[in-house]
Amino acid sequence: MILWEEEALNDREKIFEFLYEVNPAAAEKTDEIIEAKAESLLDQPLMGVQRDAIPGRLLIIPEISMIIAYWVDHSSIHIMRVLHQKQKFPSD
Repeated sequence: MILWEEEALNDREKIFEFLYEVNPAAAEKTDEIIEAKAESLLDQPLMGVQRDAIPGRLLIIPEISMIIAYWVDHSSIHIMRVLHQKQKFPSD
């Protein structure tokens, strides 16, 4: 099961709104890719990389320059954040 934390849903909304102003089709496509990549974690939950100072794992999505921060809890995937690769990752 994929569980989207509130911050991750807010991230997705901000990304969508930002892109939609410039290119509605790109906004739709980007959100579809984010959703599909998150769903792929159900089959391969350890696909993301681990970083020392960041809890959980990071799934890098190079085709849209995004990162999904998540952690695995038994059969659930908790999506914590969705960030652009150039954003500074929050320390909390």
